Amino acid sequence: MMRSLRNTRRLAIFAAASFLAIGTVAAEESVARLWNEQNLDAIRIDFPNPPVHARNLFHTSAAMWDAWAAYNPVAVGYIHRETAVTTPELLEEARKESISYAAYRILKHRYSLSVGAETSLQRFKDQMVELGYDPENDSTEGDSPVALGNRIAQAILAFAESDRSNEEINYQDPNYGPVNLPLILLQSGAQLNDPNRWQPLAFDVSFTQNGLIADDIQTFLGSHWGAVRPFAMVLEEGEEIYYDPGLPPQLGGEDDAGYKAGNIVVIERSRDLDPDSGDMINLSPSARGNNTLGENDGTGHPLNPATNQPYPDDFVPHGDFGRVVAEFWADGPDSETPPGHWNTLANEAADHADFERRLGGQGEILDPLEWDVKLYFVLNAATHDVAVAIWGCKEHYDYVRPISSIRYMAGKGQSTDPAGPSYHVEGLPLEPGLVEVVTAESSAAGQRHEGFLEGEVVIYAWGGEPEDAATQYTGTKWIRAADWFPYQRDTFVTPAFAGYVSGHSGFSRAAAEVLTAMTGSPYFPGGQGSFTAKKDSFLKFEKGPSVDVTLKWATYYDAADEAGISRLYGGIHVPVDDGPGRIVGSKCGIAAWELAKKYYDGSILKEPLHLSYTILGDGRYRLKSPAIRGMFYVLESSTDLIHFSPVAGHAVERIGDPTVESIVEPVVEDALFYRFTRLSNP
Repeated sequence: MMRSLRNTRRLAIFAAASFLAIGTVAAEESVARLWNEQNLDAIRIDFPNPPVHARNLFHTSAAMWDAWAAYNPVAVGYIHRETAVTTPELLEEARKESISYAAYRILKHRYSLSVGAETSLQRFKDQMVELGYDPENDSTEGDSPVALGNRIAQAILAFAESDRSNEEINYQDPNYGPVNLPLILLQSGAQLNDPNRWQPLAFDVSFTQNGLIADDIQTFLGSHWGAVRPFAMVLEEGEEIYYDPGLPPQLGGEDDAGYKAGNIVVIERSRDLDPDSGDMINLSPSARGNNTLGENDGTGHPLNPATNQPYPDDFVPHGDFGRVVAEFWADGPDSETPPGHWNTLANEAADHADFERRLGGQGEILDPLEWDVKLYFVLNAATHDVAVAIWGCKEHYDYVRPISSIRYMAGKGQSTDPAGPSYHVEGLPLEPGLVEVVTAESSAAGQRHEGFLEGEVVIYAWGGEPEDAATQYTGTKWIRAADWFPYQRDTFVTPAFAGYVSGHSGFSRAAAEVLTAMTGSPYFPGGQGSFTAKKDSFLKFEKGPSVDVTLKWATYYDAADEAGISRLYGGIHVPVDDGPGRIVGSKCGIAAWELAKKYYDGSILKEPLHLSYTILGDGRYRLKSPAIRGMFYVLESSTDLIHFSPVAGHAVERIGDPTVESIVEPVVEDALFYRFTRLSNP
């Protein structure tokens, strides 16, 4: 039996005093920034569900973009498109007012049933009052900025009703069921019907990472999310999930060796969490980062492009680095979930004294409001697409987490020496000093395995959460592999969804692609972003770090890669979850940027329309045309190519999916001609 869960009362809530330090300066916040911050604050006190919050961030950002675009002669709204009329003198205030009403209505609706609803709704209302607006004014009639903002929110919420998120049943999936029974954390080992599939956890007491009480038995969060309507992604013929990375390694099947090796890497990262080991690591961007996409092969950056000087070395205990990255990237420093965390990083980067708001790094400097609405629109479109792609992958492959796979293999034995003790083909590989089998000699008094039973598989790893996290740290030691815990609280342990692929890796790389494209440079302003964890005051899982630790990233890509790596130190993912997750995120970020630009410059309305047909038999035809989500279309027919009339049942459609299909009965006595026309609004 393993230890009991303990000290649960202290987990209720922890205030995080953390910030990004990249040479920030005070700046007047745009109204879009104010509402973005309101959204982030609401996430921080809500149940941490990354796909749901990615959706909330995207739809709120789309609302603000549509409001801004209505007052721009070139830009095109995403869901609601109309030309607003005002005078030059009133333009700034009109935009501010319409954006506020649009954002307020979306946020009020989305957080009305949240865990922190009472607090969040009051904050939203207070923000409106502080801006001088009446939060009770829900008018949608007329040309006022108020009515425009309310119409935009109304249109976006209506469009989202059919996006298959299951918002109407609190985002639940009635169709998913795990193949494995829950892992009872108070017991050693893990019983798995299928060691390649996800296993829910059963807690004595369970909390989320931001201190909210969670279910004692996990339910797969967002198992249906792969079907949710994305922004830029399109499923090709025969595809089931977006950007399919392929089957992960299978224990007892394809790439059995890769499965075992990945779990050994997680044990190695757990071993690295001891600040007293003497192992040091250089955090300088000269030694870290600059990786190939999906790999950890970088050797750093020779010079800071802003100063043209080398990045100075910065050696710290490896154990401090591993613990800091695991906690810093876990759910965002203030539990805003990974999509929200990258909004925070983007906001802090824009506050840097050297930052210039030039779209793509070129052209004129944009005012803060234009920059913010464009940034939030594409950034949160990208992270929303990541949630759809990656959670679709998570459900499709339903892959096991290390807490289950390591314990399961340890319970089987060792798989290295067929002639040795405790051999089993599904056991853990042996590695001297890391994974060993207890012998009579090694368990003798004063020896390294004293207190363990002969034949047990033991690992040299982090020893688990200490009794008093404020004053104690555990370090690494020999423990039963079947009792292993990741570097997490024992009331959280691992997220409530499958592992493959990593959401952190995907969200982070997508955001890095967007920020690189938006700014025209992969580098943080000033050539470096950083975060400092102060000695003995940052870590929450145990005391530490033992010295000040400053995480440093030359580029957005370096920060994104570190977010992915952090999940190995935290024991949340195996390496195969990380690399493909980065690749999926890259594809999402690039695709979102390429599409968003067309809304910025209005070229989305010039996308060509092609109508094709297929003879189906029985005198029927299938008419098919690619379409754009959120646009309106009319399908018309004619017998003379002069006079066209709408086809019955297809007069005007707002498209939720990127292909329009219509099966029609042809008129026998006349030749029919068809055309498909895109409308700005019906």
